[in-house]
Amino acid sequence: MELREYLAIRRAYNLVRQDMPADRRLTFVELAILCRMDVLGRPMNTSEIAEYQGALRPTMTHRTKHLSELGFMVRSKGSSDRRNVICEISDEGREFVEQTCRLICDILHAGNILSRTTALRVARYVDAMGSLTCMSGDLVLLGILQSETSSRTVSDLVNVLGLLQPTVSMSVAALEGEGLVMRLRQDEGAARSVDIVLTEAGETRAADIADEIRALVIRRKS
Repeated sequence: MELREYLAIRRAYNLVRQDMPADRRLTFVELAILCRMDVLGRPMNTSEIAEYQGALRPTMTHRTKHLSELGFMVRSKGSSDRRNVICEISDEGREFVEQTCRLICDILHAGNILSRTTALRVARYVDAMGSLTCMSGDLVLLGILQSETSSRTVSDLVNVLGLLQPTVSMSVAALEGEGLVMRLRQDEGAARSVDIVLTEAGETRAADIADEIRALVIRRKS
C-alpha cells in the first residue's frame, strides 16, 4: 500500500465519521474489525481478532462488546473455551460497512487518489489497514512527512488528515513533548505562521510507520 493511499482513506473516514450520530461513531480499528469479518466471510473468535490487530484480549473484548451493543456483531461463547468468544458480523453490520465504504468512496472520488475505487475495494483496504495501529499523533507525523515543504501548519494538518482542529492541536503538543516535532514561528504576531516540522527523531518514527504501511497487502477478491 502506498502512503498517500493510506492517508487518503484515513482522511476520508475521519470526515465521514464526523457526520455520524455520536452514539454510532466507530473508531477506525472498530470499522476495520467489521471489514475484516465481511471480507473473510466467516466468524472469528476474539483471540483471532486480537492477533489481527496486535491487541490484548481485554482490549478486543471491549471493542467487540461495543460493536455488539450497536447491533453490528453477534457474540457467542466458544464450545471448547468459554473465555474465547465467537464473533460474527450481523446483517446490520454488513449494511454499515457497505454504506460507510460508499461514503468514503464519495470523498475519494472527489480527489485524485483512488478516484476509481469501489466500496468493496475500500473494505479490503480498511481490512489491511486495520492490522496497523495508527493513532492521531502518528497521522500527524505522516502528514508532515508527506509534505513537499517538510512542514505543515495546524490548519494544513486539519485539511490533510480530516481531523478536528482540537485533535490536531493536542497531538502536536504531545508530539512536541516527546521531541518528535517542533514549532517554527515565522511571525511572532501571527499564530497562523507557525510551521510544524519533524525533528530527527520524528523523521525516524514517521519513516518507520511509512515502511509498515508500504508492507500492508490488500486482499484480492477470491
